[in-house]
Amino acid sequence: MSAQATTMQERLLAVIRHFPERHITIVGDAIADRFLHGIISRVSREAPVFILRHDHTETVPGGAANCAMNLASLGASVSLISVAGNDEAGQALRARLQGRGIDTSGFLLSDEYQTPTKMRILAGQSHSTRQQVIRVDYEADNPSDPQLRSSLADRLRELLSTTDGLVISDYNYGTVDGGLVNLIRESTAARKIPVLVDSRFRLGDFSGFTSATPNEDEVEHIVGVPIVSQSQLEEAAVRLKQLLGYQALLVTRGSQGMMLLENQESPLHIEAVGALEPVDVTGAGDTVIATFALGLACDASFSDAARLANYAGGLVVMKRGTASVTASELEASLLSDV
Repeated sequence: MSAQATTMQERLLAVIRHFPERHITIVGDAIADRFLHGIISRVSREAPVFILRHDHTETVPGGAANCAMNLASLGASVSLISVAGNDEAGQALRARLQGRGIDTSGFLLSDEYQTPTKMRILAGQSHSTRQQVIRVDYEADNPSDPQLRSSLADRLRELLSTTDGLVISDYNYGTVDGGLVNLIRESTAARKIPVLVDSRFRLGDFSGFTSATPNEDEVEHIVGVPIVSQSQLEEAAVRLKQLLGYQALLVTRGSQGMMLLENQESPLHIEAVGALEPVDVTGAGDTVIATFALGLACDASFSDAARLANYAGGLVVMKRGTASVTASELEASLLSDV
């Protein structure tokens, strides 16, 4: 192990040890990730399809709720601002979040809203690993009730006066509307806390914040230019960063790692950590932005926070389902990377 590597490891370990001292707020779309497990019993007489004998179904927090779970797993104090339906999925989400000690005073359940749900059917033989065969999405309309939106804004306003960092987790279900975006801009400008954005379809609506974590496909879609080489990716990312007015941009690249752009700095390419063939990438983006945001809230540099996020991402893709990473796992991965 080189002296330089040892110095970096010590610096990153010091950041991890500050995780429990920080409070992070997440505002965005909570999703119920449901996994239906079953055993293939026989072929149906009705159609040439397998019959699945149900084993069990589990509901885990996805989307903004998964980001909250990852932050709690890393040791931070966490508050979630979101909305779910007052239905079975929404109640299950709240129970899981509260069980991890996450502040859900801003996680509102509404009778007028259906919890966005992604049902994954996992099938296999009795002694084999279950494989995902289909996903069924239950979509939801935007939570537009004025009283509900006012309650979200009031709770967010309270938290923004004390939180150490904020993550906007937007899955296009409408929780984060223009009013909440303006409130975040006005409330965080003076305090200069890091505001990180993860938006699947509307990144252009979240300009002027600290950073974002788009993947390579999202960069290509927003910029509107095909990316077939590293140099084209760098040029597209520079354009996107300038368009959004961010201090930095962290582009995730799957098995090729990450690329970080900062002001007046050459692109930093960070190699992927761990196995090149992931077990399951479900929710990996939530893990990455949670770790990146927490690192920045602990006063880490963009490059050090990105490296920690890279280690966390490498760990979570080796776990099945919607998963999270602990601080001890992060430390062990860092120390084992010689």
